[in-house]
Amino acid sequence: MLNKYFRVIVGVMVLLSVVLTFYVNQNWMWFTVFIGVNLIQSAFTKWCLLETILMKIGVKKQKKSPV
Repeated sequence: MLNKYFRVIVGVMVLLSVVLTFYVNQNWMWFTVFIGVNLIQSAFTKWCLLETILMKIGVKKQKKSPV
C-alpha cells in the first residue's frame, strides 16, 4: 500500500508543479527539480522523507510475495 500512496503523491506533486509553473511563475519548476533529485538520491540511499512520513501516519508496507 505504501508504494501506491507514494506514487500517487509524487505524481500529483509533479503535475501540480508543472501547472503552477505554467500559470503562476516559472520558478515553480524548481519544485519539479527538487522532486526529481529526491527520487534519484532515494534510489542510492534507500531513504525517502515521504516514505518516512507515510509510515509514521500508519501506511503499511506491502508484504513481499513468495514468487
